[in-house]
Amino acid sequence: MTINNKLISKGFILAGIMNSLVLLFSRGFTNKTINTYDPDVMSNFGMLMILIWGLAYISVAYRFNYLKWLVAVFTIEKLIYGCVWLQWMMTNDVGKVYMEDKMAGIFYAIYGLNDWLFCIFFLYVFIRLLRQQ
Repeated sequence: MTINNKLISKGFILAGIMNSLVLLFSRGFTNKTINTYDPDVMSNFGMLMILIWGLAYISVAYRFNYLKWLVAVFTIEKLIYGCVWLQWMMTNDVGKVYMEDKMAGIFYAIYGLNDWLFCIFFLYVFIRLLRQQ
């Protein structure tokens, strides 16, 4: 299966938009429930960095084919967040978070799925770029 460059560009933009949803779920970094359940990764600073990663994805949307190693970095970044989320899910009760704050519960339930999806997407793009050499 081959995905054309136009669709890949839209994938980078979508990845950036998905990261920017941290603003919605955190209510503009005011939702303290998100901070409470993972203060290391999901501090306000951590969520700001998620937003910055999203801007990075969007910034390369139409130039990704010249930036294969940056795409590899994006893949690794998403892999790390995906693994951190899996670990969090195994040691926490997302239902408890949801009962305390619905937005925070939804955030914790889905953020890792999003990271795994885009990890696979970025990996696909990286492998495709490697093969074009």
